[in-house]
Amino acid sequence: MAADPTGPVVRTLHGAVRGRYEQGVAVFRGIPYAAPPFGPRRFRPPEPPESWDGVRDAGAFGPTAPKPPYSEAFAQYLADPVVAGDDCLNLNVWTPEPDPQARLPVLVWLHGGALTRGSSAVPVYGGRTFARDGVVCVSVNYRLGVEGYGLFPDALPNPGLRDQFAALRWVHDTIGAFGGDPGNVTLCGQSAGAISAGALIAAPQTQGLIRRAVLQSGPPEASERDKVRRMVRRMAARLKIPATAEAFATVDRDLLLRTQAEVGRLSSPVLGGPAFGIVLDGDLVPRDPLQALIDGEAARGIDLLMGWTRDEYRLWLVPGGLLEAVDRLGPVALAGAMARCHVGHEVPRGYRALRPETGTAEIVGQMVTDHLLRIPLHRLADARPGTSYLYEFAWPSRLPGLGACHALELGFVFDSAGVPESAKLAGEGAPQELCDAMHTAWVRFAATGDPGWQAWDARHPVRIFGEGVPHIAYGPRDAEIALWSAAPTVPEPASDSDFRAPGAELASAVRRLRRSVGARRH
Repeated sequence: MAADPTGPVVRTLHGAVRGRYEQGVAVFRGIPYAAPPFGPRRFRPPEPPESWDGVRDAGAFGPTAPKPPYSEAFAQYLADPVVAGDDCLNLNVWTPEPDPQARLPVLVWLHGGALTRGSSAVPVYGGRTFARDGVVCVSVNYRLGVEGYGLFPDALPNPGLRDQFAALRWVHDTIGAFGGDPGNVTLCGQSAGAISAGALIAAPQTQGLIRRAVLQSGPPEASERDKVRRMVRRMAARLKIPATAEAFATVDRDLLLRTQAEVGRLSSPVLGGPAFGIVLDGDLVPRDPLQALIDGEAARGIDLLMGWTRDEYRLWLVPGGLLEAVDRLGPVALAGAMARCHVGHEVPRGYRALRPETGTAEIVGQMVTDHLLRIPLHRLADARPGTSYLYEFAWPSRLPGLGACHALELGFVFDSAGVPESAKLAGEGAPQELCDAMHTAWVRFAATGDPGWQAWDARHPVRIFGEGVPHIAYGPRDAEIALWSAAPTVPEPASDSDFRAPGAELASAVRRLRRSVGARRH
C-alpha cells in the first residue's frame, strides 16, 4: 500500500506514524509496540521498539506472529491471514479523529485462536465500526504457541501474555494522541483472548490500566504447568533437542511450527490433552486468576461483561465429522467427557434427564461447555463485589450443524457480519438488526459500563441474543449448572500415563476417544 501524503500523522513515544482516512475514520495499522521477538530476544520478555526518524507509514497490517495453518476442516470456517516478517509485536488503531482533546472511550481487542493461531489482521475484527460509533479501537498481535507460551527452565513463562501487557502499557502512554482516554480503557477478548484478558485484569501490574473488561467464551484461568511442559517435552523429543529455550531458539521457525501442529493435534477443548496456556509465574500471574478475582483481591472497580454462545462445542466437533464420531462412540465418549470434566456418573445422568431427546455428542458438548465456560463465569459473577453483566449468543449459523457455535458472535460484536470471512462461519443472510443490537451493547459498555440490561444479581439475568428481539432470561441452564454442585469430583490424572487414581477407567476412555477422533482428523 503506497503512503498517502494526506493521511493523518500522530506522534508516538518512538516516532511519528502516518495512517489513512477510510470510510470516515482514521486508521493506523502495524504500529510496533515492542521490538521483534527474534534473534537474541527469542523466548524473552518483550523489549521496547527502536525509535525511528521521520514518519513511518502505517497503512498496512504488520507481520503476524508465527503460527501453523488451520487444518482443512477448520479453515473452511475460520480465516487466518498471514503477513510475513519479524516485526510481529504490532497493533492497529481505528479512531474517529486523532485529536488529543477528544478523550474518547477505548476498546483494546485480544484475538482468540487457542494461543496458537489468529491475528489482528482477521477482517472480522476490523475496528472501523467502533470508531464510527465513537470508540477508539485497538487490536493487538502477540506471540503464539511455543514462541509465546512454551514453558522452559531457562526463560520466563508467558512471553505472549507479557506482550499483551506491553501493548496495554503502550495504550496507556500513547492512546491520548489518537483521541482516546487512557482512563477509560475496556479490555476485550474472545476465547484465548478472553482467557488472556482475565489473567491481565487479575495481574497486580495492570491496576490503573483497565477500567472494564469483556470476556467472550473464555474464563480467567491458569493452565497446569505440567500440561504445558508436556507439550514442550514432546516437541523436544521429536526435534531431538533439549527442552530448553536456548535449544528451541536454534530451530528453524517452519520446522518448529510443523512440530507444534503435530504434537498439538488433539489439544481441543473437548479432548483435553497437553496444550499451551497461561501458567502461574510468580510475577504477572502470581496466583490463579479466577480465584484472585473471586476472592476480590484483584480488579476492584472493574466492570465485567461476560458470556458464551449456546452451542460452543459445535465448532470443536462439527468440522471433519467429529460430532457423528462422538455419537457413534456413545458410552466411551461419555466416559471421556466425565474424565475431562472430573465428575462421576451423576452429572451426565442429570443432563440426560433434562435433555432426553438429545444424542451423546450434545450431552458431551454441553457438559464440556459448562465445565469450561458457564460454571467459571457464573462463579465469578456470583462472587465479585463489582458489577457484572452476562449474555448468551443463541442465533444459529445458516451453515449445517454449527448452531450458535464458538466464535460465531464475533461478526455481530464488530458489526462485520457482511464481510466474506464472517460468512464462512455464519453463512449468508445474518440479520443486521442482531448486529446492531449486539454491537451497540458493546459500544455502550465501553463508553459507560452499562450494556443496556440489568446487572447480575440473585435472579441470574442473562441477555439472550438470538432469533427475534434480544431479551432477558433468568438463569438459563441454571438447572444444568446446579447438577455440578452436588456431584463428587474425580481427580485429574497427574500425567497421561498416571491412571492410578480413582476414575482410571474414565482416563482410559479419554485415550480411546483421542485415538478415535485423531483418526477422523487425519
